[in-house]
Amino acid sequence: MAEDVPNPEGAIDILSRQDVQSRILTIKDASDDLSASGVDAVVTHNGILLVGDAQASIAQSEARYRHLINQMGAYVVELLPSGDMVYINEAMMELSGVFSGGWRDFDLFRYLLVIQSPPPSGTLKLHFLQADELKDYRTGFLAKDGSSKVLSWNSAHVLDKNKQVVRLILLGLDVTQQVKAEQEIRIAAIAFESQEGMIVTDANGTILRVNKAFTEITGYQADETIGKNPRILQSGRQDAVFYVGMWETLARDGFWQGEIWNQHKSGEIYPEWLMITAVRAEDGHATQYVGAFIDSTLRKADASKIERLAFYDPLTQLANRRLMLDRLKQALVSTVRHHRQGALMLIDIDNFKSLNDTLGHDVGDKLLIEVARRLGLCVREADTVARFGGDEFVIILEYLDESALAVVQAEAVAIKILECLRQPYFLELHANLIASHQQNYFCTSSIGVTLFPNGDLSPDNLIKQADLAMYKAKAAGRNTIRFFDLEMQTAILLRMALEADLRQAIASQQFVLYYQIQVNASGAAIGAETLIRWQHPDRGVIQPGEFIYLAEETGLILQMGGWVLKAACLQLRQWADHPVMSSLVLAVNVSAHQFHSDDFVAQVIQVLAETGTNPVRLKLELTESLLIQNLEAVIIKMQALKKIGISFSLDDFGTGYSSLAYLKRLPFDQLKIDQSFVRDVLTDPNDAAIARTIVALGNSLGIEVIAEGVETEEHREFLALNGCLFFQGYLFGRPLPLIQFESLL
Repeated sequence: MAEDVPNPEGAIDILSRQDVQSRILTIKDASDDLSASGVDAVVTHNGILLVGDAQASIAQSEARYRHLINQMGAYVVELLPSGDMVYINEAMMELSGVFSGGWRDFDLFRYLLVIQSPPPSGTLKLHFLQADELKDYRTGFLAKDGSSKVLSWNSAHVLDKNKQVVRLILLGLDVTQQVKAEQEIRIAAIAFESQEGMIVTDANGTILRVNKAFTEITGYQADETIGKNPRILQSGRQDAVFYVGMWETLARDGFWQGEIWNQHKSGEIYPEWLMITAVRAEDGHATQYVGAFIDSTLRKADASKIERLAFYDPLTQLANRRLMLDRLKQALVSTVRHHRQGALMLIDIDNFKSLNDTLGHDVGDKLLIEVARRLGLCVREADTVARFGGDEFVIILEYLDESALAVVQAEAVAIKILECLRQPYFLELHANLIASHQQNYFCTSSIGVTLFPNGDLSPDNLIKQADLAMYKAKAAGRNTIRFFDLEMQTAILLRMALEADLRQAIASQQFVLYYQIQVNASGAAIGAETLIRWQHPDRGVIQPGEFIYLAEETGLILQMGGWVLKAACLQLRQWADHPVMSSLVLAVNVSAHQFHSDDFVAQVIQVLAETGTNPVRLKLELTESLLIQNLEAVIIKMQALKKIGISFSLDDFGTGYSSLAYLKRLPFDQLKIDQSFVRDVLTDPNDAAIARTIVALGNSLGIEVIAEGVETEEHREFLALNGCLFFQGYLFGRPLPLIQFESLL
C-alpha cells in the first residue's frame, strides 16, 4: 500500500516496495522487527511508520536534498497549504536572522513588502498560498540588518494522488542589484531622450547614436548621421586651433564644455552650448564620447527675457526701481572718482489719478508709455531714465560740471522735460464698444532735483531729498521745478516727527472740536461749522493747517474724519433736549478720501444709529476737488444720504474746478463763498463780481448761499444787499471750544 501524506519532518513523498495488507490496523510494539518481513512502512491511525531500509534511504535522500538547496544560493521555504512552516534553508535563516532552532515559528509574510501592484488576492500571504505557481513574482524583503532587498519568487506545488496540494516549495532569488541596474537603464534612456541634443561617438569620433532632440536642433535624421563624423555640423566659424584646444582638454580632463557655432541642415548657422564627456575603459583610454548640447539662441533669448523682467518695467520698457538703484550707486562712486557732479530728478505727473479714474487705466497706461518715450528724448544716452512706480519717473544725470554750473545744467534738462511733457497727448478713447476716437489730453509734471555727491548719502537718502523737492514743486502750483536744500532736510525730519505724533494723537484721542457760529440775515444762530483742533501734550493747541495735509497724505484722515463725524453727532444728541440749541445744524467737513471710501454711506448711517442723532441736524461739507473723481458715484452717495434727511454744502465754491454741469446735477443745499473772495470784496472789483455771481447763481438754482470770512459789518451789508442771507466769520464769533460756544449762544 502506498499513500502521499505530508511529512512533519519535511521529507519527500514515500512509496513502499510492496503492498501492505490494509487489514493490518495496529502495531503492537514499535520495537518489533518488521524489517525482516520485508515491510518498509505500515499505515496506522497515527500515520506512516517507516521501518528498516526505507528509513535509511529516505534519511539519505533528505540529506542530499538539504545539501543541494543550501548550495544553490537561493532562499528556500517549504509551507503547508495552511501557511505553517515546514522548512527554510540556511540562506533564508541568515537573511532573516532566524536561529536554526526557531525556524518552526518563522513567519515569512511578516518580512515581505509589496513593491508591485497590489496582489489580486488582497494580501501577499493569500496570493502566495492560493495563486497558481509563481513565476518571477517580486516582493521586498526586510533583512535582519534593516536593509530592504528585492526577491524574485518562483513556486512549485507538491500534490498527492488526488491532485491536491500538500506542500508549497518557494524559491527566492535576490534580484536587488538587477532591479537597480534596470532602473538605471530606464533613467539613462529617459535622460537620453531629454530636451538636450545627445550624440554618442566611438573613440574615433564616428557617430553611433543620436536622440530626437538632436534631430530637432540640427535638422539631420538619425540615418543621415550614424556612421559619420560630427564634422558634418561644423560651420567654419571656429578654426583648427579651437578644436585642438578642445581635444587637448578632453584628453586631459575627460570633459569639455563651451559655446560652438554649428550649421543646421538648412544652412543656417546657430550657436549651441556643447558639453562632451569621455567614457573610459578600466585602463583609462577613451572608448566613446557623449555630447550634450542646447541651442544657445533660445538660451540667450530666455536670458534676455529674464533680465528684462528683473531689471525693466514691463509697461514702459524703462529701467525699473531695482536697476535704477544699482545705477545710482554706481553714479555716486563714479562722480567721486572723477571729481564731477550728478543730479537725481524725481518726476511726478500732475493729476494722473484723475485721468485714470475718469478715462480708465488703459488710457492711463498709454499716457505713461508716451511720457517714457518723451523723457528718453530729453536726456543723453549715458543718462538713466527709470520708472520709479505708478506715475513717478526718475532720471540720473551723470558727468555734470563740479561747480555751480551743475545746477544750471540740471535745471536746463528739467526745463526741457517740463516743456516736452506739457505738449498735447493724442490718446485713443473708446466711446463705446465698436467706435473709438482720439482726444487731445494735456498734463503737466512736477520735478524735484537734488545734486550729488553732497555728503555721505546713500541712494535712499538721495531719493528722499528728490521726493521732498518734488512735493515742494507741487505745493508751488505744479508744472514747476524745485531743488533740494538744507531747509528741506530739516522739513523732512520735522515731517517724520509730526507723523509719529499724529499717529499717537489718534491712538490716545488728543483731538477736540471747536465750533464757529453760523447766522441768518437777522443775526440769529442757525448752526455752526465743526473744526478740529489737536490738543498736543507739549505744544498745546495745533491748528488744522499744520496737520490735515499730512493726515491726507498718510491716509490717517480716514480715522480722523470718522472721529469728527461721531463726535459731532454725539454733540447734536446732547443738544436735542436743550431749548436753545435743539434746532442748530452742525456742518462737518468730509475729505475726499473719506467720502470715496466704499462704505462711507454705511458708516454715516451707523454713526447716526449709534448716537441717536436726528439726521436733519447734520450737514456734510464737500470740496470741489472731491467732485472730480467718479461723479456718478458721488451723486449716488449724496442721494442716498439726502433720503434720510442729511443736507450738503459745497465748500470753498469758486476756488477749484467749478462747473455748472456738475452743479446742476448734484443735490447741494448750500453754496459757501470762500473767504478769499469775501476778504477783499469791498476793495477788489473782481472779488465783488465773483461774490455777486455766486449769490445770483445760488438763488437762481434754489440753493442757499452762505459767506465765510465775514469780519466787518461792511462785509455783511455788501453781501446782504446782493442777496446773501447767511454768514460765518469773526464778526459773529471765532471758532470756540464747546463751553465757550454754548456761552456765546
